Amino acid sequence: MKIALLGYGKMGKTIERLASERGHTIVYKKTSSASEGELHKADAAIDFSTPETAEKNILLGLETGIPVISGTTGWLEAFQKITKFCQDRNGSFIYASNFSVGVNLFFQLNEQLATVMNSWPEYKVSIEEIHHTQKKDAPSGTAITVAEGIIKHSEKKKWTLNEGDPDAIEIKARRIDDVKGTHSVYYTSEIDTISIKHEAHSRDGFAIGAIMAAEWILDKKGIFTMKDVLEIG
Repeated sequence: MKIALLGYGKMGKTIERLASERGHTIVYKKTSSASEGELHKADAAIDFSTPETAEKNILLGLETGIPVISGTTGWLEAFQKITKFCQDRNGSFIYASNFSVGVNLFFQLNEQLATVMNSWPEYKVSIEEIHHTQKKDAPSGTAITVAEGIIKHSEKKKWTLNEGDPDAIEIKARRIDDVKGTHSVYYTSEIDTISIKHEAHSRDGFAIGAIMAAEWILDKKGIFTMKDVLEIG
């Protein structure tokens, strides 16, 4: 498979290394200031860029007529615009707040736990996410996905960042040097705490998941998620 990298930072370079190990070729690389290669030769494009450039990058890939895989977070105010554009052009698009296989299993476990805990209102739910200090958005897209999974199966209607709103799921966002990503869900009562946690040890898990998504979508049209790729849920 020939891959375009829309974003060539740490994640882009990790994808380049792992894609090569899986027998794929990088035919195009794009940063915020320059590009190299020929985008139209790509079979799929993978976007790990910035919240400011993601929308433009995704539209560029869809305009070129190739499937786009996006793992950039912080741009979702444009999601409806992107999906309509994709549908109008009969394109192919996957967005995930996190492409790690382990995290997507964690998402599924989180929803199952939320279903069980909904019958026990004495347990207060909260989320903590920890990332490296270079991460620009807070809370993380992964933490928001976790919160949305709980909301689907509980009486909660919203989430808040670092605030003590009793009607919302509180998300605590912490930034520590060189933390790849840790997400925890806590159900706390006066007598005990139940928790689940996912801790990333490297960027490889995110990159492999994105490559798997690109491999999966090649012969498909439409808008998909990692649940489709992994056949879970």
